[in-house]
Amino acid sequence: MKKFWKNALNAVLIILISGGVAVAVTAYVMKNKEAYNPFSEKQENSFKQPVHLASYNSVAAENTDFTLAAEKTIHAVVHIKVVSTVSVGRQYLDPFEFFFGYGDSRRPRQQQRIGSGSGVIISTDGYIITNNHVIEGADSINVTLNDKRSFMAKVIGTDPSTDIALIRIDADDLQPVTFGDSEKLKIGEWVLAVGNPFDLTSTVTAGIVSAKGRSIMMGESDMDKITSFIQTDAAVNRGNSGGALVNTQGELVGINTAIYSQTGDFAGYSFAVPVSIASKVVSDLKKYGAVQRAMLGIIIGDPEVIVKDTDTKIKELKGAYVNDFTMRSPAKEAGIEKGDVITAVNDNRVTSYNNLQEQIIKYQPGDKVKIKLDRYGTEKEFTVELKNVQGNTEIMKAGGNSAEILGAAFKALNDNDKRSYGISYGIEVSDISKGKIRDCGIRKGFVIMIVNDQKVQTPEDFYSVVDKILRGGTDEKGLLIKGFYPNTGATRHYAIDLID
Repeated sequence: MKKFWKNALNAVLIILISGGVAVAVTAYVMKNKEAYNPFSEKQENSFKQPVHLASYNSVAAENTDFTLAAEKTIHAVVHIKVVSTVSVGRQYLDPFEFFFGYGDSRRPRQQQRIGSGSGVIISTDGYIITNNHVIEGADSINVTLNDKRSFMAKVIGTDPSTDIALIRIDADDLQPVTFGDSEKLKIGEWVLAVGNPFDLTSTVTAGIVSAKGRSIMMGESDMDKITSFIQTDAAVNRGNSGGALVNTQGELVGINTAIYSQTGDFAGYSFAVPVSIASKVVSDLKKYGAVQRAMLGIIIGDPEVIVKDTDTKIKELKGAYVNDFTMRSPAKEAGIEKGDVITAVNDNRVTSYNNLQEQIIKYQPGDKVKIKLDRYGTEKEFTVELKNVQGNTEIMKAGGNSAEILGAAFKALNDNDKRSYGISYGIEVSDISKGKIRDCGIRKGFVIMIVNDQKVQTPEDFYSVVDKILRGGTDEKGLLIKGFYPNTGATRHYAIDLID
């Protein structure tokens, strides 16, 4: 029994002594925190880092209030419903067609498809900005406002290269969004995505700017496509396309366009076209019907390859490396050379090709810009007069230049023609004058179905393909046209060289 009490007494003494030591150490640390700071520069073998110790007087970071931004934006964002006609293969064999020959039993069926997206009201007289992919191929566009009013919209203009479209409704008492400055956005800054995901109207999600000048692949290759997106972690899903990305003041800084996902639903990354680009595009579409693209006329090299190449004399690449020039390059005419590294446009810093593209797209052909560059360690400055792809400063109308080169008029097929020919798309050559169409042998009445592997349903579809080639927005130099003459039905192919 004595042994038991002796052991118990020892345990109590150990506890008391340990408690006393802990209290003494705590008191000493509170009196002189730095003595036990492992990151302090006064400690041997310490990490040389700034230390921020939380004290009992510390408070949590101030909560950001999103209510003002949401209130200012939600009435400017609309729901867009699109009805389009698509061709689908037959799922069955019609016995009447098979036995009695009522048409081609393998002919694709036409089917209505309904899609949805978002748009942003940008003026009191009904102009709305959205994504091109939201309204592309639409037979009808219905716009529903946040106050539940509904209107049919007409397309003012589209620009596939930036995935921006401008539509308009005939309405009043509209509340347009306030434009902000996407170039002043900072990484880590709070932003809101406002739209209609999964047809859930008037939805607001919050996140931060994760990156700027982000390059992503969107569909088919196109040298003219923008590659300078705002990346955020604000939740964006199907139906958010064309919606608003706003800052905490409720100012528009981007148009939500794409997400990175393997499932089609939000996976943590979303991308928006900067408003610095989108606003210029819609302004051109409203004024001219086509985007007036200013060209610097340079071909940018791969940064990783350039830095590794000892012949370039560049150890670290900070800017956009000039690898080559396009035809009729205004940059080359101004004195810029291969091997130069562009570092600024009008004193706005350039760190990559994406950043350079975002700067140049803000200007019109004919504008003069100040280009700063690094030429093997020496800083130089040039003034470049930007030009369009034709090498001049003339205004380009939608389809105007294409129509002049082709020398033909086209018209869309009506429903009776399509049923009669057994097709669901195509355009007819309605008139021919001097130009590429006549030179290649196409005659009046020819039905064009496919141009460069792309189906055409309207003359604008055809002009779009031609415009892209003339702008240098694709590696293709000509047209491969597939169609038929209604009186024979035999498929014919024609080739046109656009770049002589």
